[in-house]
Amino acid sequence: MADFDLTSVVGQHLDRHLVLPLLEFQSEKELYDEKSILEGKLNLLKQTNMVDLALDTHHVLHGSGDGEEDLIDRRKHVVEQLKALQNQTEPIVKIFESEDFQQHVQTTRDGRLLFEYLEREHGFQADMLNTLYDYAKFLYECGNYSDASEYLYFYKVLTPTSDKNVMNTLWGKLACEILMQNWDTAYEEMQKLKDVIDNQMSSDRPLILLQQRTWLLHWGLFVFFNLSPTTKGREALIQLCLYQPSYLNAIQTTCPHILRYLSTAVVVSSSSKRRNFIKELVKVIEQEQYAYRDPITEFIECLYVNFDFDGAEKKLKECETVLLNDFFLVACHDDFIENARVMIFETFCRIHRCMSISMLAQKLNMTTEEAERWIVNMIRSTSLDAKIDLKMGHVVMNAHVQSVHQQVIEKTKGLAFRSQVLSNNIEKRASARKSGPEWAWGRPDHF
Repeated sequence: MADFDLTSVVGQHLDRHLVLPLLEFQSEKELYDEKSILEGKLNLLKQTNMVDLALDTHHVLHGSGDGEEDLIDRRKHVVEQLKALQNQTEPIVKIFESEDFQQHVQTTRDGRLLFEYLEREHGFQADMLNTLYDYAKFLYECGNYSDASEYLYFYKVLTPTSDKNVMNTLWGKLACEILMQNWDTAYEEMQKLKDVIDNQMSSDRPLILLQQRTWLLHWGLFVFFNLSPTTKGREALIQLCLYQPSYLNAIQTTCPHILRYLSTAVVVSSSSKRRNFIKELVKVIEQEQYAYRDPITEFIECLYVNFDFDGAEKKLKECETVLLNDFFLVACHDDFIENARVMIFETFCRIHRCMSISMLAQKLNMTTEEAERWIVNMIRSTSLDAKIDLKMGHVVMNAHVQSVHQQVIEKTKGLAFRSQVLSNNIEKRASARKSGPEWAWGRPDHF
């Protein structure tokens, strides 16, 4: 299973604070040696201000051995920095906590007017914003995501869009909301960040745009698979990756492994929309099969490209293992398996008229009794026109053959409309000939 684990690949595009939940998940799954996971966690923590957690991890890993003194000294330094920043921002915090400011915030949405009010009524100065930003960033590094989010919000409101720290503020605010698991707010922040990337960033720096979109795809995985209702998040992922060329290009250029999450989102989507999504997804999977493959993408390929039902059956078993050991997809396991079975059954029914229940049970990775009950429920709950022959142990699809009379009606149904369109086009061309020279509507001879 470690061969299919994407933690190290995804982690390259995440903030170090966002990698920590992935390491905790892998520690529970025991895919890797616990010591190596703790070492990775400790290396991450050393790059933050969460020194207490780093000390605890060091004790678990090394006891009270070498390296502990460095962390203790680092803790003293962090505490001193925190006190200094708290003293610098104390006047700013008092202003934000005052009742008149809170009331003014509710009535004034314009950041420039709000800054002028602070400057006029409270003596607020421009350099205080830099202090506020530094304090918010320091709190974030300490793991105080709630206060960091609040101060980043005020900084974003009070600064113009041209400020050098605007992008960092947007990314920091999104990270805070993700780490606090405020999924609805995180989705809103992600949309704001996407708007800035797509509409305000300079298009003459394509590599930076590509990097920003790649980051957004990876950070968004936390939101897409946790948003309430989850169907909203999954569909948002599909719309972003399949129907927005700039983000599809980012996947194809820098992160084809996102196809695992896109494929899962398509499989667990509602059946009415899944048919349209599958067509676009299959095209992308075929194009990128040389760059990335895993059991989930191979399941789609087996079923809709090769019509290899034996291969799809094997890949579905592997998909279960992949889903259960992926941080973002573990909650999709049941929906994925159920919908994948429906997809196999629907595709099989399009090709065959009579099918053995025992054979279907094998394809669906179920016992014969379970498969029989499952098929009965499928026939009852959908418009599937089939019946079960219990004596023979078969599922028989009812064939629908149109009569010749009905086929003629269907073929000629739009004939009148097409004839009218053709007549209108002929009339327009004729009038164009009368009103102007030949090249007014056709290719000019002298070009």
